[in-house]
Amino acid sequence: MTPKDKQFANLIYLILAALFIASLVTSNVIFQKFFSWEPFGWYRFEISVGILPYPITFLITDILSEIYGKKKANQVVIAGIFASLFSMLIILVADLSPTINNSPVNSETFHQVFGLSPLAVFASMVAYLFAQFIDIRIFHFWKQLTKGKHLWLRNNFSTFASQFIDTFTVLFLICSFKILPWNMFSSLLMSGFLFKVIIAALDTPILYGVIFIFRKKFNLKVGEEMID
Repeated sequence: MTPKDKQFANLIYLILAALFIASLVTSNVIFQKFFSWEPFGWYRFEISVGILPYPITFLITDILSEIYGKKKANQVVIAGIFASLFSMLIILVADLSPTINNSPVNSETFHQVFGLSPLAVFASMVAYLFAQFIDIRIFHFWKQLTKGKHLWLRNNFSTFASQFIDTFTVLFLICSFKILPWNMFSSLLMSGFLFKVIIAALDTPILYGVIFIFRKKFNLKVGEEMID
């Protein structure tokens, strides 16, 4: 790889890492709004808007795992932990800060929207740690087993398993912290997991397209990763 190609590869890595962190932090901040979706007519999804950017993180870790390797993917996951902790600290300080009389948003409204974010971020981080590291581990297990072939297999197997663990863990903790009532647990678990499975299946062609571009740009063979 030429120095110019290496510089470009590092730039793409930073962009993917930034998109990963932005998706992760955003999902933690906006989680309190829920919506319904009936794509098939016979099943009604009831899910948090926080779930919308979250599957992007798994797509990005799969791209990083395939092209940059396990070590680089894990580095982005760890960076996401620090970003989440930092955002939680900022929100906590902002929530505790006194409000002036003519503030467009008063303390009560701000607390109602963001006050539970630190607990939600903590729950999300625990689930996130389990899910992302399991996703990367399963992805590379299947990559070694298939000798770099059948990208769709490791993409979907790793994502399905990790997304169930993530959904179950975060909902269990959020209900335990009484952010959401327990009677919503089963329906949100089913809706959340099925939604993530659908998104994971739909993003497989995107993954193939991105990996194809990377391999062509950097002359990588099937299953080959970039070496620093």
